[in-house]
Order: sequence, then C-alpha cells, then structure tokens
Amino acid sequence: MSAVTSSLSKRQEKDLLSLFSHARLHLLYKASIHGFTAAAFHGRCDRQGPTIIVAYNAAGFVFGAYTSKDYAQSGQAVSDGTAFLYSISAERNKPLRVGSISGKHAFTDGGPGPNFGALVFLHEDKPAVQSNPGDCFNFQEAEMHGNDLALTEFEVYRVEGLGDLLEKPWRNIQWTSERKQQLMTSIQNYLPEIKAVNQARVLLVGPVGAGKSSFFNSINSAFRGNMTCQAITGTARTSVTTQYRAYTIKTGRRGGTLPLILCDTMGLEENADSGLNVDDIVSIFKGHMKDRYQFSSCSSILEDSPGYQKHVTLNDTIHCLAYVIDTCKVSLLSQKMLDKLTAIRKRANQLGIPQILLMTKVDEACPLVAKDLKNVYRSVYIQEKARQLSDSLGIPLSYVLPVKNYSEELELDQNTDILLFMVLEQMLNYADSYFENQITDDQDGSNGPELYRSIDPRQVVSQRDEPKIV
Repeated sequence: MSAVTSSLSKRQEKDLLSLFSHARLHLLYKASIHGFTAAAFHGRCDRQGPTIIVAYNAAGFVFGAYTSKDYAQSGQAVSDGTAFLYSISAERNKPLRVGSISGKHAFTDGGPGPNFGALVFLHEDKPAVQSNPGDCFNFQEAEMHGNDLALTEFEVYRVEGLGDLLEKPWRNIQWTSERKQQLMTSIQNYLPEIKAVNQARVLLVGPVGAGKSSFFNSINSAFRGNMTCQAITGTARTSVTTQYRAYTIKTGRRGGTLPLILCDTMGLEENADSGLNVDDIVSIFKGHMKDRYQFSSCSSILEDSPGYQKHVTLNDTIHCLAYVIDTCKVSLLSQKMLDKLTAIRKRANQLGIPQILLMTKVDEACPLVAKDLKNVYRSVYIQEKARQLSDSLGIPLSYVLPVKNYSEELELDQNTDILLFMVLEQMLNYADSYFENQITDDQDGSNGPELYRSIDPRQVVSQRDEPKIV
C-alpha cells in the first residue's frame, strides 16, 4: 500500500495555515488511498474535532471547507460561526476565504459526503463536488474552483491549535555549555549498582518511523563529536530496522565505551501479524535474543531458533524500557496501537522494568520549538501532548521527556545535545532503580540480598564477571 502523505505543496500548506492563528495540520484521510466514498470519509474523520477539507482539481485549484464541529452523522443541521470555505490558486497572492451567510447553518451532518450546502463533497460517492453557491455560503464559482467539479484528490486534516508560550517553563533547564559538560561527565562516569553488570541496557520500542534508530545515531553523534549514521534510518511505511541491535557508544573516535547499551528494535505496527510482536519483546526483556537476530512478523523467536540465547545473566536482560513516540502523531495513535503499547507496558511491569517515554520530533510538532529549541518546555502544545501521552499510556508525566534527534543537520548543536543527554541521564537513573530491586548472590555464594558496587567498566573485568559475548 502507498504511504499516506500530504499532496499539499509547501506554498499551499503555508497558505492553508495562514487561515488560522498558530495551528498545525494532521492528515486523517486521503481518498486516493482510503477511497472516494462517504463511508471511508466518516470512518476516519468522524468525531475528530476541528477539521479542514482539502479538495484538488485538474484546473489547479485547492479548495474546501473548515469546521470546528465534529462530524457525527447525526442528521442535523450544524451551526458553526467559525466555519468557512476557502480556495487557493496560483493566480492569487493569498487564499480566498468565505464565511457562512448570516443566520445560516454551516453544514448538514448526515451519512453522505460532507455537505456544506454550497459545496457537497464526494457527491454520490464519486470524486466529484456539487456546487450550489448561495446555499449557506456565497461565492463566484470561477473564483472558488474554476468551474471544475471533478476531483483529482481529496484529503481531510485535523486542525490543532498550538497555543502560545507559557509564562514559565514547566521544567527548568540550564541551556549552558557547563550543563552539557556536566551531563556528559555524569554519563561517562556512571557505574551500575551491581558488580556483575558493566553496562546498563536500555531497550527502545515504538511505532514505525517514531525515531528509535535516529535517537541512537543522535546520541552516538553527540558523543563522537561529529554526525554518524551507524543505525539504518529512513522513511517508509514498514520498519526500516529488521534486526535486533545492541549498540555501544564511544566517546570520540578512539575513546572508551559508555556504560550504556541502546537496543534497537523493529517498529511496532497496528496489526497483530505485522511489525514487532509482544512475545519477541518479552524475549528481549529476559535477555534471550542475540544481537543481529533477524525479526519475523510471522513468528516469534523460539528456544531452538538461531539467535536464541538460552543461558543469560543480568548483563543480558533489559534494565530500562524507553517508548519512542513521534510528537506529531500523538493525536493519531490508534486504539490498536495504544492497546499494543499497553500490553508491552503490562509485561514490563510484571518483570519490574522501569519505563520512560521519549517524545521525538518536537521541532516538527511546534513551530515555536523549531524557531528556538529552548522553548520546548514553554510550548503549550508540547506540554499538552506530554500530558496526553501520560494519560493514554498510564505513564507519570515526570517520565515523559521531549527530545530532538539530529535529522538534516551537518553540525552538532548544544541545545540538542543537552536534551539528548538529559534523556540518557534519566535512563541510567531508572536502570539504577532496576538494579536496586535485584537480589544477587554474594561473592561467597550465600543467598543474602547484598548488592555490590560495579568496577569501573573501562577496566578489564574478571573472567567470573565478564558478560557473555553474543
């Protein structure tokens, strides 16, 4: 199936956003993919809050309708004082905007395609518009759609207001070179609480395209001092990552290894028979999956599978789980995806694995953050999405951390590094919580619940404590 992407050009998207005050658009429905039918429209657009219709024709017009009300197939005439029709064309410097006729309703909320009186979209379940100027809205047909009522494409977007900046940030961050260096030193000098463990092991889990591999590359770049691309990344409908990878991180090109392993996985997908499955995740939790195991969406790893590790130590298990979610898609997470994430969270809880949630692409989600990354904890929109994720997944807000990965940059950025390092620091803090809950045999072989401070991971470990190499 083709990837569901917007057909708007950059200029058209800019013109469309100019009709609102500080908003962003989320694509809900694309007729060429989902079908030019009323049923397909209602299946994806009902009860989505404020939405805008974007219709395309061969005459080069982009036109449609906005309403702040829900589509609900109530059969009622819906009033909406903020509703409007619009048209964008290359011949105009700015969009045409048409408000409803005074005293008239905005649209009829029925089962057929969206009916704004003057414009009825998906007329008779076809890629066509019925034009009736003067019915609820008044316009010149040549200006609205160039008298071309056949559609080449039809899309619907959710319109989300971004709000303004908070007077005070909801978290206080020191955006200084001293703070960056402090975080780097703290991470490099970290020692796990248990002697037999040399590196904290963190698993990254999230939907396809959320930025798991990019997060590792960004961390690796920040510590190496230059851009790296060790983990494969890209844009695709299915996961680019097909293997389980356990990545170590070096400080500088010939530096030592950090006391941290980031484990990358295949992306999660909605359907049970595609993407990474929960059984494989549990095997990773318990340390049974070897590095470079090739995932299969058809079956999970078995004890006799190549890449299954039967004998594991505390070094092999996962010490912290990090969910990775694209901030731009928080509102679009389906119930199936939320259910899958909830199932993973339940299994992690049963194994006592601490969990953290990373909100990636914060700069793409909020223009104020794109303008200045230091606005990340002052953005009303980012705070709202963090709270939404916290509520949806049952994760405390204090465990939700916004982050920006390196994507198109060629040079490192201090503020980006600070956000990245803050995430690593929290991962190590939560890994310590995991270690503190473990009961280990003491060095004499007794069963007392005694914990041992690890040796420096930069030193050579003894044969007894050496983790198994996979």
